[in-house]
Amino acid sequence: MFTIDLLKGRGIPPKNRPWGAAVVGAAFAMPVLVALVMLGFYVSNRIVIKVAKQEIVNYDKYIVTLSDAVEMQKSFEAEKNNIDSCLSEVFSSISEHTQWSPVLAILAENMPSSMVLTNLEVRQHTVNKKVPQKDNPAQTVEISVPVRTLRMSVSGRPQSDNDEAVRDFKDRLRLSALLAPRLEDIIVSQKSGTFEGQSVVSYEIDCIFKPEL
Repeated sequence: MFTIDLLKGRGIPPKNRPWGAAVVGAAFAMPVLVALVMLGFYVSNRIVIKVAKQEIVNYDKYIVTLSDAVEMQKSFEAEKNNIDSCLSEVFSSISEHTQWSPVLAILAENMPSSMVLTNLEVRQHTVNKKVPQKDNPAQTVEISVPVRTLRMSVSGRPQSDNDEAVRDFKDRLRLSALLAPRLEDIIVSQKSGTFEGQSVVSYEIDCIFKPEL
């Protein structure tokens, strides 16, 4: 077979070489490889972002739960302060009142059988006392404290031994386990009078209680 080269060797294409094909293949594969890598990063980032969003949602729910707990704690603190204030008022009120039921029971148990109780009342006045300060015991502060007097009137017939009965009644009150530490003094006064149209001997007995701080 004969080849006639009319162009004298200038128009014949050069022969293909292996490295040239490799270069061409590499040039074509590089964009594809870059695209695959970018696609991998994109998918990975989307997964990371999706997980992060879910974590944010979970944190938001947890924050809401903590907010409820904080509000509940504030409510409990307010209720506690209110209770403390009420207890302080109750304590102050208790110091201004005395439970008289046990005292009345002592009076009933020791009342002379030959006499009758014709009157019973409680009188109260205040006195100023100096007491140590709560925060600084070395200093004193003047406060008003109540002093209570339980006044009772008892009557008996003139022919009875009323004086002895009243003295015994007074001693029993003074030596009572309940009243002894609380009484400051017992003062008795006598007078004549009538009760239900009959002549009687009346005694006024003042049980003076110690000031309550």
